[in-house]
Amino acid sequence: MPRTRLGFNRVVAIVLGLMSGASGPIFAQTPSPLQEWQYSSGSVLEKLFDPAVPEWSYLLGIATEYKPLYDGSRPYRVVEGPVIDIRYRDIAFASVGEGLGVNLLRGANYRAGIALDYDLGRRVSYDENHLHGLGNINAAPVVKVFASYALSKQVPLVLRFDARQFVGGAEGAVADIEAYIPLPGSSKSLVMFIGPSLTLADHAYTQKEFGVARGQSLASGYPVFDVHGGANAAGFGFTATHFIDDHWLVNFDAAIDHLLGSANDSPITQRALQRIVVLSASYKF
Repeated sequence: MPRTRLGFNRVVAIVLGLMSGASGPIFAQTPSPLQEWQYSSGSVLEKLFDPAVPEWSYLLGIATEYKPLYDGSRPYRVVEGPVIDIRYRDIAFASVGEGLGVNLLRGANYRAGIALDYDLGRRVSYDENHLHGLGNINAAPVVKVFASYALSKQVPLVLRFDARQFVGGAEGAVADIEAYIPLPGSSKSLVMFIGPSLTLADHAYTQKEFGVARGQSLASGYPVFDVHGGANAAGFGFTATHFIDDHWLVNFDAAIDHLLGSANDSPITQRALQRIVVLSASYKF
């Protein structure tokens, strides 16, 4: 039997109540080829289409992630882990992808707040042949401020900004300017989002991730490489969520990032174009 097609805005209204927190990677990697908006795609639209946000929502599941070993690497790895997303109204959340946060400003079509996240860093053991002599970048907490604004029900385009400050580890700061929109042609059981992003990074972060200091040059054989801050990557993401029933859902995320500026020119970078794919199955209580 052919699948029944519904009006686009009606589909969005039905689906977003289920979707909040449905997507997102297993572990935060900052930045990641997965776009920041994909961690919470649809959440700012939920209240716009349905003001009756539930008091509590819980999402638990398991995911598999295929991603680069580190930013700029040629080798890839497969990582498996949990999907955990807990939300209290549209006020607070605890999520593997988004971190632990509070929406300090909330409205029908906007949210802004602060979150505490965690970056896993980069270890020489990931790729001994290529990272030898560069030293480890330790795991560290990340403080994030963010804001999302949805234009309207008729044009459900979401504009998003976030800025992240590393407390140790990679040090420095990273910011994203993003936009995403639901795709027409969705059905009651399937919703899709697409959108671009631009990532900016300051000198401290870029030097730690892509620079080569004099001591590192002597230990690794790479030439000394001094970096500059600015545009770090441009990316594009796609998210699709299939709802099996009112509780079970399967989520697919894919994204690409192209490293720019010093990140692209660095002798550490093996491949400027980075890809990531995440597949997850979850149950929403």
